[in-house]
Amino acid sequence: MTSPGDPAPAVDIRDVSKRFGRRWALARLSYTLPRGRSLLLTGHNGSGKTTLLRLIATALAPTAGKLWVLGHDAVARKDEVRARVALLSHASFLYEDLTAEQNLVILARLMGHEAPKDRAHALLERVGLTRRSSHPIRHFSAGMRKRLAIARLLMKAPELALLDEPFGELDPAGIAEMEAIIAELKASGTSLILATHLVDQGLRLCEERLHLVDGRRVDP
Repeated sequence: MTSPGDPAPAVDIRDVSKRFGRRWALARLSYTLPRGRSLLLTGHNGSGKTTLLRLIATALAPTAGKLWVLGHDAVARKDEVRARVALLSHASFLYEDLTAEQNLVILARLMGHEAPKDRAHALLERVGLTRRSSHPIRHFSAGMRKRLAIARLLMKAPELALLDEPFGELDPAGIAEMEAIIAELKASGTSLILATHLVDQGLRLCEERLHLVDGRRVDP
């Protein structure tokens, strides 16, 4: 519990459940992540990790319970949450017929950057896509799409970053770059939730851990 004057937690989950038909993807989950901390989210496939991240990102609403993100009710104040949170997921949210540069320039303009092309070029260089900047996304490999999705997340400069299997589809160089980006986000004060099957890497990058089994919190 925070005391008066302390910042609201990054995430405050209170007795949250989520049901899809007859299946409970999450069951009475409670957890609080302090602001500026990083959380490793672990569990087998189907344990509820992606469902939890989508709830925090407001892509889903809880069936029961309450969820606050950065001090805002994640159901009643979706717009406030979405403005401050970025989700890196299996869906890239990229425009297939546009180039990598065009995708980032559009996002930069929507976010009000004064020099959108300069910002796009800087991020393409950061994720190692400068040579592919003029290529349409439809010709990108899975690893290249992941790199561009990372650039989109960095463009937003979120207060809370949600990373769902961020190392997937990346080669060893890409994994090293992703680890460096996560370290940079943490150093900047960004709160972070990382869901990955690469537990050893996750433990090196995160201070806290939440392990799910069939939608419930258990000791790892």
